[in-house]
Amino acid sequence: MRIDKYLKVSRLIKRRTVANEVADAGRILVNGKPAKASYAVKEGDVIEITFGNKPIKVRVLSTLAPAGKDVAREMYEVIEG
Repeated sequence: MRIDKYLKVSRLIKRRTVANEVADAGRILVNGKPAKASYAVKEGDVIEITFGNKPIKVRVLSTLAPAGKDVAREMYEVIEG
């Protein structure tokens, strides 16, 4: 799954276009390296997003799209933020 779609589906960022813009601006790091919007997310990746004034760091637990918005939080665990 592409990182822009992952961020939207996991509800870390509300819209895919916004996730795409954040990635193009270089504000998304995956395992410490800048990632483009087309980066393929894998389980175990550590994603760091600098969005607004509070950065957030999460570990990917699942890349499968959830059935509902209640279970979207089960796709990742927050490390910092």
